[in-house]
Amino acid sequence: MADRTETEKRDLTKDLAAAVRGEVSSAAADRALMTMDASNYRRVPRAVVAPRDAEDVAAALRVCREHGVPVVPRGAGTSIAGQATGVGVVLDFTRHMRRIVSLDPATRTAVVEPGVILDDLRAAAGAHGLTFGPDPSTHSRCTLGGMIGNNSCGSHSVAWGTTADNVRELELLTYGGERVRAGRGTGPTGAPTGLPPRLRDGVKALVDAELALLRTGYPDLPRRISGYALDALLPEQGTDLARALTGSEGTLGVLTEATVRLVETPAARVLAVLGYPDESAAAEAAHTLLPHKPMTVEGMAADLVGSAAGLPEGGAWLFVEMGGASPAEAAARAEALCRAAAADGTTGHAVVTDPAGQRALWRIREDASGTATRMPDGSEAWPGWEDCAVPPARLGPYLRDFRALLAQHGLRGTPYGHFGDGCIHIRIDFDLLTPPGIRRFRDFSHDLADLVVAHGGSLSGEHGDGQARAELLPKMYGPELVGLFGRFKDLWDPAAGLNPGMLVRPDRLDDNLRFAPLPGRPVPVEFGYPHDNGDFSAAVRRCVGVAKCRNEKTAVGSADVMCPSFRATGEEQHSTRGRARLLHEMLAGEVITDGWRSPEVHDALDLCLSCKGCRSDCPVGVDMATYKAEFLHHHYEGRLRPAAHYSMGRLPQWLHAAAPAAPAVNALARTPLAAVAKRLAGVAPERPLPALATETFTRWWWRRRRAAPPADGRTVLLWPDTFTNHLSPQVGRAAVRVLEAAGLRPLLPPTAPLPGGALPQPALPRLRRTPLCCGLTYVSTGQLDRARAVMRRTLDVLTPLLAAGRPLVVLEPSCAAALRTDLPELLADDPRAPRLAASVRTFAQTLEDFAPDWRPPRLDRPVAGQTHCHQHAVLGDAADRRLRERAGLTGQLSGGCCGLAGNFGFERGHYDISVACAEDQLLPAVRQSAPGTEILADGFSCRTQLDHLGDRPGRHLAEVLAEALGEADA
Repeated sequence: MADRTETEKRDLTKDLAAAVRGEVSSAAADRALMTMDASNYRRVPRAVVAPRDAEDVAAALRVCREHGVPVVPRGAGTSIAGQATGVGVVLDFTRHMRRIVSLDPATRTAVVEPGVILDDLRAAAGAHGLTFGPDPSTHSRCTLGGMIGNNSCGSHSVAWGTTADNVRELELLTYGGERVRAGRGTGPTGAPTGLPPRLRDGVKALVDAELALLRTGYPDLPRRISGYALDALLPEQGTDLARALTGSEGTLGVLTEATVRLVETPAARVLAVLGYPDESAAAEAAHTLLPHKPMTVEGMAADLVGSAAGLPEGGAWLFVEMGGASPAEAAARAEALCRAAAADGTTGHAVVTDPAGQRALWRIREDASGTATRMPDGSEAWPGWEDCAVPPARLGPYLRDFRALLAQHGLRGTPYGHFGDGCIHIRIDFDLLTPPGIRRFRDFSHDLADLVVAHGGSLSGEHGDGQARAELLPKMYGPELVGLFGRFKDLWDPAAGLNPGMLVRPDRLDDNLRFAPLPGRPVPVEFGYPHDNGDFSAAVRRCVGVAKCRNEKTAVGSADVMCPSFRATGEEQHSTRGRARLLHEMLAGEVITDGWRSPEVHDALDLCLSCKGCRSDCPVGVDMATYKAEFLHHHYEGRLRPAAHYSMGRLPQWLHAAAPAAPAVNALARTPLAAVAKRLAGVAPERPLPALATETFTRWWWRRRRAAPPADGRTVLLWPDTFTNHLSPQVGRAAVRVLEAAGLRPLLPPTAPLPGGALPQPALPRLRRTPLCCGLTYVSTGQLDRARAVMRRTLDVLTPLLAAGRPLVVLEPSCAAALRTDLPELLADDPRAPRLAASVRTFAQTLEDFAPDWRPPRLDRPVAGQTHCHQHAVLGDAADRRLRERAGLTGQLSGGCCGLAGNFGFERGHYDISVACAEDQLLPAVRQSAPGTEILADGFSCRTQLDHLGDRPGRHLAEVLAEALGEADA
């Protein structure tokens, strides 16, 4: 049977490849990337096709008909009900069918292909003062085809409606190959136009026979997304076939082009934040704000918002956006709304006019679909009842009943969402791993469906039914109308070839759960995964698929890093989500069958820069750098490693050994022998070898100590990291100069434990001992046994020296991040590790915490450059920004990753991607800076990348301040 299945798959792939000009693949990696969307469900497709145009779609459908294989259209894969997964052929529209065919400001319409990303359309329309109204929180990566398939909405639906309200015409292909141009209106016979005769006559006959049912069977509410919108075919509704097909989840036809409505955007927007005692009070008040014609009425409670700044007093808040022809008009409208709301019992309000402040608050809302997947105690929460909607005036009572039902079933969740439209989002802590937990999930789903219907609501208010809710549609619509849905489906898709198991004759809501194939017990791993109870499967499960890592551009004013390799390649497997999917399938063992030896996972992780950006930027804290290190450890266990792992992975050893011969080594690096050495070491031929310091920082330090003992002051331990010590000792010398000027007493740790923990004053020969190391290069190459050994030695030496509360000052951000996170997570069994991690300070943090009254020299010049990706992700740069401000260094540093990323950019085969990452933000920011701008780059990798690719060198902030203080000691 298995052999026959493989033969059928090969034949299908062969025939598709012969018929389609776009990419066709049945490779394990490509199929694994498509097994899931952002829902609880998982299905394994047979093949993936990326059509180039409508003719490719038609050809793919023809081949699938001949093979009797179903088809699933897919956009960004952010659907939350399972409708973007399937067992047949997945049509991936994100690669090629992404054209904005036309945009007409006069008629306020645009013609788009299904793969157009919403933000791209909004940017094109924005040049004319227009936008596409619906804006789900995934607007930076979701596609118009997916939005039309699900009838997506977003926070501005109170002003501009759902996607169905903004669709004018749809061009589709049925599974049978019929071409449809669906719009509004009828022909001479009273049937919808744009249909082939079979469908034209069938649709008219069905509607004519069921007029009474269509007029009475649908609830009247703004967010009714569930089921087929067949009432749009009523004569009094204008026989709007485009609207009826919107939200059909790819079960009736495959979209190839759409004409959509654009709306005028206000010249100015102001955000009014209204505080309420609790969530119920906010829900009760939301609909009363609608007469003020707000653009949004979004609700969030304290358990989601946390400690966000800029919020008025309260336990829950409404975010209400008001527009105007000018900032003054928008602000006046917002103030008037606040005054009216105060009369109804707000606890306070704030009017946010600053665009940066508005973006910061909206980010909380947009990230909620991810952040809500973890409860305050760290336990997991899942979609499934993500977006029920009730009449807005019923929202308060509904929420109270909803909370009571959660308690009745022993469940927890954090409601938030579109309060002005009566639509609630929530992730609930379902146990979807065990049979009792799955039974509770099923029982709760049935009870909640009854509750929603009792309040006159819709099972789906935004994301569609998919598999999550379609089984329960008879509760909402009754068997007669649901039977009509089935007849409509059979009319359009008699072979049941389009997205089977969704919406009509659906799979059970507890079938095909994504967690079922995962191991029942934690797999043995090296890292501690403290936020996931040591369970690597739970760590991988963090990725719920909201795909923020698929952002092709960073948001205006954002310092986000994630995901540089995806922005460089545009390939799903090089996104954080794609890699998490492959790791999930590796653990499942069905598609990816080689476990830790998997070449598919290895290839996907190969272009991960280990920038750690996902650790902070991913709404659920996926930490792909750690997962990569874990995978590489197991992948190469007992096997020969790549040359780069031995050369750059063990860089601290080689630099320590080469230090006495630095002049000779530097001379050899300028000869033809360098090319041979790079080839043997696995180094990219395009990369110059960095010069070794002829005097290391530690040697300079002890020579200086002998000549002049340090002045009195509060002692801080200065970490002599490998890069500062051997490759950029000028940074260390500058830091010493500044720290001493600030009244601190920087001392270096010894290289071996000393009795009693006293700070040593060794003679120069002691410097030949093996230096201390944070383990960074061993971790990044997955040599975790060696990393653990050097980290334990570091703990042995530093623990007694840090007992007095001394800070450990680390100048290299990547080393500071390794000590702060990698060390305690790899040495989870050592109680000393978290104490050492807590002592780590950056250069700026040290000055702020331990020399708060010191005033840096004024430089009064602009800055450009980049915040180190590890500092952004792990350490934070608030202290750096404040220090720069006190020194008169103005402007913002860019986000992203420099692309060198330690060993990554030096490894053979990575050069082009490394350059592409640098061109994303760093190099343009430097090129665009004015003459006299100070180029800041605290990381050795960032400075090296600028040296290799730019024409303006970067410096560590310590160097800039030291220069302003005057000459340092020689």
